[in-house]
Amino acid sequence: MKIIIAGAGEVGTHLARLLGEENHDITVMDENKDRIQTFKDNAELTSLVGKCTSLNDLNTAGVKDADLFIGVTPEESSNILSCMLASNLGAKKTLARIDNYEYLLPKNAVFFEERGINSMIYPEMMAAREIVQALKTPWTRFWWELSNGSVILAGAKIRENAPIVNKYLYELAQENKKFHIVAIKRNNMTIIPKGNDQILPNDILYFTTLRKYLDEMPDLLGKRLFEVKNVMIMGGSRITMRTVQYLPSHMNIKIIERDRERAEMLLEKVPSNVSIFLGDGRDAELLQNEGITECDAFLSLTGNSEANILACLMAKQYGVRKTVAEVENLDYINMAERFDIGTVINKKVIAASKIYELLLKADVSNIKCLTFANANVGEIIAKPNSKVTKKLIKNLNLPPDITFGALIRNGEPILVDGETLIEPYDQVVVFFLSKSLKSIENLFN
Repeated sequence: MKIIIAGAGEVGTHLARLLGEENHDITVMDENKDRIQTFKDNAELTSLVGKCTSLNDLNTAGVKDADLFIGVTPEESSNILSCMLASNLGAKKTLARIDNYEYLLPKNAVFFEERGINSMIYPEMMAAREIVQALKTPWTRFWWELSNGSVILAGAKIRENAPIVNKYLYELAQENKKFHIVAIKRNNMTIIPKGNDQILPNDILYFTTLRKYLDEMPDLLGKRLFEVKNVMIMGGSRITMRTVQYLPSHMNIKIIERDRERAEMLLEKVPSNVSIFLGDGRDAELLQNEGITECDAFLSLTGNSEANILACLMAKQYGVRKTVAEVENLDYINMAERFDIGTVINKKVIAASKIYELLLKADVSNIKCLTFANANVGEIIAKPNSKVTKKLIKNLNLPPDITFGALIRNGEPILVDGETLIEPYDQVVVFFLSKSLKSIENLFN
């Protein structure tokens, strides 16, 4: 597949490297020579200094033959215009990064489609929704609802007191059909487990379960439920703005922002249950004065990954039970995990989820990239006569980097095991490591 990425910033660079691993024909263009320079030694993709709103530069990039054009520059208007131009010049599909949630409203979909913009992503809004969910289910590190919420994929760290610690998966399969483990993150390694794999303390388990079994999950994992009422946020970023707008009004929210102009702007826009304080969120005295010890959750959402991790560590020392850090530096994600930072938010990974949806030729309704696990999960429909419908799951000889977690059949959610036979039109929850897209297409098409 020929893919052109306009914008060599954080999101564009991450996407280029991610997609380059899957043997796509990738061209990255940016008008900033310094940004493009980082790709000069990468033999797996083509780099081009050029303006994405220039017809001449788009033609030089080969846009007329592009299967997918992605506009992810910092400028929303440039992304929208470049997608319109690319579509007019022959690109088959386009995707634009935007900053205005109104563009995503269903009533506007036809308007943009007619102008050649097939998909749009607003990473900050998607990140805010993940944060809100993290505060609703603070015992988890990751939470994703599939099939209108009837199937849940969750990730949580296993404590030493958990009843399932030191058990083998085949034992759990015999004892309990209320959840299905799809992956184990152990240290820096993601394991797609088999029956003879063992659950160890401090593993992060990714598992599927049905909504009716949710209340039983925290006890099995050694967790205690609690409600988040008092929230402190470091940094008045765009993600912060979106988050406080989505959080319920009964929460008491404090934002600490070090820039006076930004703090004054926030005062005019935040809901009435939000207080703004001028200062540095890493200042221990300030945190104590503003009641850090009474907080249930601490969110660190500045543009500085190191500062966000350190601030969450400080909050943990003051007894805050749930912390969320925005970590845009991918190299720091494993470090955040080792330091027991609860939920990690990364806009680049969030944006990548949407791209995977466009790349999969199988019928797919949802794809999610997992920050911690270097993996993805999706809902994929099994087509009639596809390989996946021919044998029981245990006899499919699945690649070691693919597993199934659940399925929806005629509107009914079902947890799967080796004895399950997938039927045509089943909507299957598939967990897969990167580089597995072609294998999934072969199974489901």
